[in-house]
Amino acid sequence: MDEKELLIFQKGNNSTHTNFIPKLDIEIEKLENIIPRNLLRDDIPIPDVSEVEIVRHYIKLSRMNYGVDSGIYPLGSCTMKYNPKINEYVARLAEFSQIHPLQEENEGTLQLINAISVLLAEITGMDGFTLQPAAGAHGELVGLLIIKKYFEMKGVKKNKIIVPDSAHGTNPASAKMAGFSIIELQSNQNGEVPLDHLEFAMQQGDVAGIMLTNPNTLGVFDREILKITKIVHKHGGLCYYDGANLNPMLGICRPRDMGFDIVHLNLHKTFSTPHGGGGPGSGPVGVIKELIPFLPTPCIITTDEGLVCTQDRDHSIGRIKAFWGNFGIIVRAYVYILSLGAEGLKRVGQIAVLNANYLRIQLQKKYYLPYDRICKHEFVLTDKNLPNEVTTEDIAKRILDYGYYAPTIYFPLIVNGAMMVEPTETESKKSLDNFIEAMYKIYDEAFNEPDRLKSAPLNTPVGRLDAVNAARNPILKE
Repeated sequence: MDEKELLIFQKGNNSTHTNFIPKLDIEIEKLENIIPRNLLRDDIPIPDVSEVEIVRHYIKLSRMNYGVDSGIYPLGSCTMKYNPKINEYVARLAEFSQIHPLQEENEGTLQLINAISVLLAEITGMDGFTLQPAAGAHGELVGLLIIKKYFEMKGVKKNKIIVPDSAHGTNPASAKMAGFSIIELQSNQNGEVPLDHLEFAMQQGDVAGIMLTNPNTLGVFDREILKITKIVHKHGGLCYYDGANLNPMLGICRPRDMGFDIVHLNLHKTFSTPHGGGGPGSGPVGVIKELIPFLPTPCIITTDEGLVCTQDRDHSIGRIKAFWGNFGIIVRAYVYILSLGAEGLKRVGQIAVLNANYLRIQLQKKYYLPYDRICKHEFVLTDKNLPNEVTTEDIAKRILDYGYYAPTIYFPLIVNGAMMVEPTETESKKSLDNFIEAMYKIYDEAFNEPDRLKSAPLNTPVGRLDAVNAARNPILKE
C-alpha cells in the first residue's frame, strides 16, 4: 500500500481529517455475509489535531466533573471516601487482573479471599463470611434469604421483618424482595427504636427478626441496642445489622458484641474501594456459626491439601453471584485493611466521629439540628427557620457554585427538608473549615440575596434543571 492509498485528506468546514482506508484480505461480498453492509465503513474520519489540543480537551472535561480527588464529598449515608493509589496499583497487578476463576493456578487468589474473610470476621465478630454479593443492597438480600432459609429448615413460618423508619431505604425493599412483609417502627424523640413498640411487634409470633442500621441514618447510635437484640432473640427472631455505617465503629465495637446474627458491609464506604455510577461494588455478608451452613456456594474450606473450592453445602441458599464476586474490589479492600492494621482502623473510627461532630457543632450555629446530640459519622440539618422561603434544594444547588459537592438532601424521609452531611475520616480540619465557611456564606445569602440561591447553580456547566418536568417527560436516547 503506497502513501496515496494510505492517506486521503478531506477538507471542509475549516477542519482537516485524515481517513485511513484499511486494507482487507477478504472480498467485500464475503465480508457482507459476516457484517451487515450498513455497518461497514468506506473510511474512518479521524480529526487531525495536535497532542496539546487533545490533552486540553480531556482536561477540560475532567474539570467539569467532580470526584473524591477534587474535594470534600459530604454525601451522608453513602459517602465515597477516597481511593488510595496503592489499592489501585495492587489490584492492577497482572497476577490479580489477568486471571480467571476456573484456571488451576489460583491458589494465591483463594488465599486472599480466605484471608480477608478472616479479617472481616474479626472486625465484625462474625464466624463466617461470603464475598459474593456485588453491593450493599445485594448483601441485604443475601442476609434476608439466609434468615428465610433458617426458619424454613426449622419448620417455622415467619414472614415479617421489622424495619425502623431510620433505616437505609434499601432495607424494606430488600426484605420485600426476599418475600417478607414489613413492620415499620417509628423512631422516638431521640431518633432511636422505642422498646415498647418493638416488644409489641415481636409478640405477633410470625416476625422473623429486625433489620437495624446502627448508627442509623440520623447519625445517632441507639443506646438501647443490647436491649433491642435481647427482645428480638427472646421471641425467637434473628437480628440483621446493616453495616453500611460501620466506619465510625471500627475497632471500637462490633455487631456481634451488640447481639447481631448477620451483617453486611459496604466495602466502598468502610474500606476505601471505588463506588458510584452503578458499580463496581461489594457487599460481603457475615454470619454467626449457626448460620454458616446457609451461606452461598461455592465456598472456600481448608483441607490437608490446602484451600479448596467446594459446592458441598446442603442447606446453602445457592449461588448468588458469578464466581467470587467483584474480586478487584475485594483486593482493594484487603490492601486497605493491611495498610492500616488494627490500630489504624480504630483511628479511622475515631476521626470519623471527630470530624462529624466538629462539623455538626459549627454548622449548628446557623442551621437547625433536629436531633441535638453527639453523632457518629454523619448528622442531619434542615432548612427550618431559614427566611425568604429558602429551601434545602436551594442550599444544595448553591453549594455547587462554591466548588463543593452537595450533601444528601431530603433523606432520611422522617426529617422534613433534611440535609445529611458526612465529612468522613479522610478530610483535614482545613478542608472542613472551608466547607463551613461556604455554608455560612449561603446562610447569609438566604437573608440578603435569596434570589441567588433560588437561581443557583450559577457557575456550573449545567444550570438548575426542571426536575419535575424531567421526571414526568424524560428524553430517552439510545
